[in-house]
Amino acid sequence: MARITKDQVKHVAHLARLSVSEEEVEQFTEQLDAIIGFAEQLNELDTEGIEPTTHVLDVKNVLRDDVVKQSLKREDALKNAPEEQDGQVKVPSILE
Repeated sequence: MARITKDQVKHVAHLARLSVSEEEVEQFTEQLDAIIGFAEQLNELDTEGIEPTTHVLDVKNVLRDDVVKQSLKREDALKNAPEEQDGQVKVPSILE
């Protein structure tokens, strides 16, 4: 029994706005059916007693801690601004 049909492949191609020939539909149907078959093999694994993980590698935060420190004064930061208004950089309006 096929796990995916030609009609389903055509439907997904339509949703993705892809133009596919009948030959491509046939090819994609076979390829997707094989991919689904490989994925279904995972259901055969015994996962009893296996703790779920969020990542296969031991990932840790590599960012530094936030530290409050002195930053540029507003006047100094606005020195390079082409235009400023009310203590902020003024940019051209992009909305009508």
